[in-house]
Amino acid sequence: MRTEGEVVYLDYNATAPMRPEALEATVSAMQTVGNASSMHHLGRDAATRVDHARRQVADLLNCSPGELIFTSGATEANNLALHAAYARGGYLMTSAVEHPAVLEAARSLTAEQPDALVVLPVDSDGALDLELLSFTLAERDVALVSIMLANNETGVLVDLRPVVEAAHAAGALVHTDATQYVGRVPLDLSELDVDLLSLSAHKFGGPQGVGALFVRRGAALPYRPLLVGGGHEGGWRAGTLNVAGIVGLGAAAEAAGKRLEQEAVRIGELRDRLEGLLLAKVDDCHINGRRLARLPGVTSVTFPGVPADAVLAAMPHVAASDGSACSSGAPSPSHVLLAMGRSREDADSTIRLSLGYATTEQDIERAAEAVVAGVQHVRTVLAATDAP
Repeated sequence: MRTEGEVVYLDYNATAPMRPEALEATVSAMQTVGNASSMHHLGRDAATRVDHARRQVADLLNCSPGELIFTSGATEANNLALHAAYARGGYLMTSAVEHPAVLEAARSLTAEQPDALVVLPVDSDGALDLELLSFTLAERDVALVSIMLANNETGVLVDLRPVVEAAHAAGALVHTDATQYVGRVPLDLSELDVDLLSLSAHKFGGPQGVGALFVRRGAALPYRPLLVGGGHEGGWRAGTLNVAGIVGLGAAAEAAGKRLEQEAVRIGELRDRLEGLLLAKVDDCHINGRRLARLPGVTSVTFPGVPADAVLAAMPHVAASDGSACSSGAPSPSHVLLAMGRSREDADSTIRLSLGYATTEQDIERAAEAVVAGVQHVRTVLAATDAP
């Protein structure tokens, strides 16, 4: 999708353009008046809109509407999930490649008892060490295992079925940060037996600033809200509901669900085309996590010795990223790539290109041309700088 100035937008993992259906629904809801907790007819109308959106999201996930708690986004949902689960007592277990919204939340919760946090390593492709996970579950009293479905930087997917089976056998709950997965790949919570799941609207075409936490009915989870007050969302999240945002989330969920399987295939083919062009035209580059199953629209490409920020600056008409948008500007390189065994130099020489529902074949051709030209330009400048 191109915006002003004919920019090719390939940064869907940071945020997706709003779907027309979501934009229309959000604007319509913003033009109405009513607190969803008020008893007059305007309040009841707002509550009806929220209920409808809750059903739309539940339909996308194949869960009960009553199992969804609306939040300000996946970061809050992740924090709420870990906060509640840690209150059970026991250890928290996660992986070294999780989003900071999980890793930092876990570190904060266990700050006074750092040994209560178990961070599982990954191999050079980003695959989880399942043997170590099973061993740790057998040796320790684990309250919660939190493993993401799709990595936000590399797109590497995790098969959660063995994780869930091992965790539940040991009496632990399972949470997944599905921020990059929901609305982009089919997901059925009647089959994926996780206890908690986090999502964010803006990753699949909804508005920013709204998300949800799925809490499976019957999960052995103590009541432990992050925000206390009026007892909204069944007591789990106090505060006046963001009706417009929630309505937009619901509309995006419904729109995404209509052609989810077909779109996943189409976007995967476009991603493969993009990678093929880059590998064919740029010497000495490689795709991170390529040997594993990955999210259809994500590619993490390393150009050794070529700083990612310089490449991005050399292709201003392509919107891409040098990693997680939540970490942009951070002085340290990607913790995900470091956990996969990449050097700091390689981590700093990696760009992420992420596609989505509005990406076209023309976008891919133009982006590949721009990336190739950008890398060649930076290499030429570096060579001239290093010349005696």
